[in-house]
Amino acid sequence: MTVVADVMAWLGEPSRWVGPNGIPVRLFEHVAISATSLVIAAAIALPIGLLIGHTGRGSNLAVNAANIGRALPSLAAIALVYPITAAIDPQWGFFVAPTLVAMVVLAVPPILVNAYAGIQAVDRDLLESARGMGLRERQVLARVELPIALPVIVGGIRSAAVQIVATATLGAIFGFGGLGRYLVDGVAQNDDGQIFGGVVLVAGLAIFTELGFGLLQRALTSPGVGRRAERPGSRTTADRPA
Repeated sequence: MTVVADVMAWLGEPSRWVGPNGIPVRLFEHVAISATSLVIAAAIALPIGLLIGHTGRGSNLAVNAANIGRALPSLAAIALVYPITAAIDPQWGFFVAPTLVAMVVLAVPPILVNAYAGIQAVDRDLLESARGMGLRERQVLARVELPIALPVIVGGIRSAAVQIVATATLGAIFGFGGLGRYLVDGVAQNDDGQIFGGVVLVAGLAIFTELGFGLLQRALTSPGVGRRAERPGSRTTADRPA
């Protein structure tokens, strides 16, 4: 009960909610680095995952590389990147860049693997039917494979987002802000209220992220969404031959 009381007292202190070290600012920093990392990782992993899922080429190499990325500890990734980014940019390279790069490395594997698995799981007979109806490969991917695989793809993004939110706290060890700052400062000051208050905030943000993407994934698996995938035999006016 002492820990609970300490956490409640720490969270209830008005000074915790104002100023540059206040909870709103730290929360914004955490969400900003997490969202940026997720967008960059998706921009890298989604095209690769969709391509290898559609063509089947390079799948072993891409999936194995993604698994290697999963095996690399995030703290080690930050430590490896830290001296490089610091040398490139003495300002942002010390604080933001190492955490950003490490979070991107953490997020790429689940997004890539799920994109690949989602496309690969589409019924091959359906694809052959689409091709037989005259759809080009790009149209097959966009109109048939992608809508069907979308729930699985979002599942990968969901997993990556939760991992990023939970792991971005490590950036505070190397000087970055975010909610992890409370854990680092709490340990340094031997302040249990601040330590576990930071834990509660990070856990709450992770749960909120999980629930948000879970609702999105559930919406995409509803029966009505499946009808959005264009039937192989349907064509728009632009697709019909003159």
